[in-house]
Amino acid sequence: MRKLPARHVVLVTLASISLLATGCSAGSGTSPSTAAEAQHPTTVATPDPSPSRQLAVAGVPDGKPTAVARAGGDGQAKKSLLKVASYDRGSRRAVISSAQKPPSGATPAGDTPAAGDIIASGPAPGAPDGLLAKVTDVAGKTEKGTEVKTEPATLSALLGDDKAQGTVPVDPATVDVEPLVQGVKVSWAKAGNIHVGPQGAKLPLGSLRIDVGAAVPLPVTEGAPVAGAASVAGYVQLAPEVEFSYDGSSVLAPDAAFLGLTGDWTSQWQLKGKAVAGGKPVRIPFAKLHADPVIQVGPVPVVVNLDLTAYAQVAADGTVTVDIKQDLRGGFRIGGSYSKSGGWKPVSTSDMTGTPVRAKVTAAGKVKAALGAEATVGLYGAVGVTADLAPYLRGEATAAATPGAVVGAWKIYGGVDLTGWLQLQLSIFGTPVLQHRIPLGSLHREWPLAHGEGAVA
Repeated sequence: MRKLPARHVVLVTLASISLLATGCSAGSGTSPSTAAEAQHPTTVATPDPSPSRQLAVAGVPDGKPTAVARAGGDGQAKKSLLKVASYDRGSRRAVISSAQKPPSGATPAGDTPAAGDIIASGPAPGAPDGLLAKVTDVAGKTEKGTEVKTEPATLSALLGDDKAQGTVPVDPATVDVEPLVQGVKVSWAKAGNIHVGPQGAKLPLGSLRIDVGAAVPLPVTEGAPVAGAASVAGYVQLAPEVEFSYDGSSVLAPDAAFLGLTGDWTSQWQLKGKAVAGGKPVRIPFAKLHADPVIQVGPVPVVVNLDLTAYAQVAADGTVTVDIKQDLRGGFRIGGSYSKSGGWKPVSTSDMTGTPVRAKVTAAGKVKAALGAEATVGLYGAVGVTADLAPYLRGEATAAATPGAVVGAWKIYGGVDLTGWLQLQLSIFGTPVLQHRIPLGSLHREWPLAHGEGAVA
């Protein structure tokens, strides 16, 4: 249950005092109800002179998250000298111990956990996605610390009536990349003049680039939309940022919240070969990315889980031979936004634009190829937002027989599709539980790149 801040306690208490005073003026006798109230006297809490704190949202200093944040007696979260030594997801039991070195600015909150404490921890043994839990019972001492029983908790139990808003870049050095095909190379650059990978020296700070150095051959199988030596090659470059906001001004539930992923996207890629109609689109994942950045919201470490799969996809109708290369750049923003009046709503925007480097289509038919990414964003291991960002190239060619030759015309388009949905687990903010997935809606933009006509061989 969410603790009420002091200013709300005052209102409730004053109302109780008013009722008591009315009851006393009605008669001098002591009723059973007033006798019970005398055994449990009402205490007036002192109002908080600054009832709603504005918390900073920032990256974790020196890459080390605050180990545990505990809800103190005043309902406000504080840094703690404790850490999660281990956690068992099946039994929801955790072992809590003292940190070797107190985190900067920490205030003593007792050297042992107690029932009712809310634990917010960065990644820990047994909890690679971080931990957000409430201590329900203290089981006893162990060699590693104090063993406790826990249950799921919400951020509102820690952030209370505070407010927070900010955007934090994802450190590219913390992103794990798993190549799924041969020829994938990873480069990145970060502050401190650190450049890694074959393209690292060319990258802006904070950027991560994935190159498919050798062309990825599209499979030639029964029902596939391609035949021959069709292939996709190029790179995708990202500078992702986590956007987080929280407004706990209202009683019992947050007034507003937001979780999302924003950033810059740059890519250059090409589709070359012969595509023949034959079935469903072919999607080839070529790299998986994972990161668990920790953002510091005041004293509370908030663990954001990011997963991204980069892929190539091709669909064809007819028979076309293509040789297309495109530069694409722009920004994107995906996420979920909550307000008490409107509930959870999806957010999906993109301002990407493309320019052709090389474009040619022959024969007759249509082809569409995307080099995109499917991303999920969540908190403490609970998925919140899933989105599929798919910049694409689309080519079409027509042919007509004439007495002397077969004459054709072709057009090339660039575009971007953005789809996705919100998940049930966004209730981790302390907002009402979603009963179903909410589609992000379909964002579709397209622009002409090139066109031409001539004899078809």
